[in-house]
Amino acid sequence: MPAIPAKPRTENSRDHLTTVTETGKRIWLYPKATHGRFTRYRAALAWVLLGLLFGLPWLEVNGLPVFLFNLLERRFVFFGVEFFPQDFHLVAIGLLAFIVFIMGFTVLYGRVWCGWACPQTVFMEFVFRRLEILIEGDHNARRRLDASPWTAEKIWKKTGKHAAFFLVSFAIANTFLAYFIGKDALLAIVTDNPLNHLGGLAAMLLFTAVFYAVFAYLREIVCTVICPYGRLQGVLFDKKTIQVAYDYLRGEPRGKRLRIADGGLRIKSDSSDKNPQSAIPNPYPRRPQSGDCVDCTLCVQVCPTGIDIRNGSQMECIGCTACMDACDEVMVKIDRPKGLIRYASTEGIEQAKPLRATPRILAYSGVLLGLLGVLAYLLLTRAPLETTLLRAPGLTYQQAPDGTVSNLYNVEFVNKTTQPVAVHLRLTDFPAARLEWVGQPLTLAPGEVTKGTFFVKIPEKALPESTLSLTLDVLGPDGKPLDQVTTKFLGPVR
Repeated sequence: MPAIPAKPRTENSRDHLTTVTETGKRIWLYPKATHGRFTRYRAALAWVLLGLLFGLPWLEVNGLPVFLFNLLERRFVFFGVEFFPQDFHLVAIGLLAFIVFIMGFTVLYGRVWCGWACPQTVFMEFVFRRLEILIEGDHNARRRLDASPWTAEKIWKKTGKHAAFFLVSFAIANTFLAYFIGKDALLAIVTDNPLNHLGGLAAMLLFTAVFYAVFAYLREIVCTVICPYGRLQGVLFDKKTIQVAYDYLRGEPRGKRLRIADGGLRIKSDSSDKNPQSAIPNPYPRRPQSGDCVDCTLCVQVCPTGIDIRNGSQMECIGCTACMDACDEVMVKIDRPKGLIRYASTEGIEQAKPLRATPRILAYSGVLLGLLGVLAYLLLTRAPLETTLLRAPGLTYQQAPDGTVSNLYNVEFVNKTTQPVAVHLRLTDFPAARLEWVGQPLTLAPGEVTKGTFFVKIPEKALPESTLSLTLDVLGPDGKPLDQVTTKFLGPVR
């Protein structure tokens, strides 16, 4: 009786890429289409994400796009709120929180992002692969078509497929460009004379070429070689990380099952006796001499990166759950429990533990939610107006014949709202002090950075000392405080 192995069979699977031959030639993959609950869940999520991706550039909040990343003009809009260079501290905090979030999320949940929400996976599996199946057929039909000589049918199908790929890539490129330049600038490029927008047209064609190359030719290479996130996971995974895993304790040793006259299932004998009646029985529940894996290789056939999940955790696995659905279908057919391939940790497989919410999962998830909460609080509590107040350089104080001492100040306002704001300054420390603008009080346009100059005058007799701290309230048109700043006032030395 064969013993259950202590670890899955690797067969030197980790010393080479599954999509490259020994001579370095690429092995083109023809993944088989899957059906099952996880595929349905991923498809539903994919269509929601695609709807958001193509729809958000055309939505506006308070006259601003929902998202805008205009690097050339340094305009950044998130959820209808515009951010300025003065908000760099929020950007820095956001980037740090994002990096920590990604690391913590990966340590805990593995490559859930890659398999469910990554644009590469969503576009490849639910747009381009679907078009390929629609035009060229299933995996076997595509394989036969590529191996066949160039006939009229092959030319028509290949031309149609790549034309569809190019059109979809063009649509994606336009959408991505809208996130960087805005929908109005994009419409101007599309509707106006192309010669008037050569820079925008070049960017559009460049994006199109990149997307077409990625989804028509590179495909799984992006995930297995190019993507830095996939390589980062090599140092973030541990035995407690949740991932798509094969239960080798339950599945090994593998063996083919033969269907006999009474409708039952048998495990093909490993002996030289070819008589079906000598096959090893495998009634439910499973006996130790036979594993649940029937070695059908469907988990390999459906994998978009071409790996054998039964060889253990591999860097090429993107956690797409295709192998889980394929294996569950087989388990149902042979009257075995589902979940031979499932979400689990290496430790959970080794110790035959079911996946459940552990203190580690709860603690890590709490930290991740806390990071998102802190970032959301900083964004929601951002001041609508930012004020920078400095004394005029090179000047100390001026004494007037009427006995007052004055200081000259330069002020800069950043209106971070979508409405014009008429600002007023109010001194709160010294009732005897008065403020005089050089010119007219300022009215700030939406998103405008405006500078102004004013004097603060205080009677010399009211000065308790030569250096004072002043506090000024920045008031809106309704008299409501928008910001508060402090500065120094210099007077004669006493």
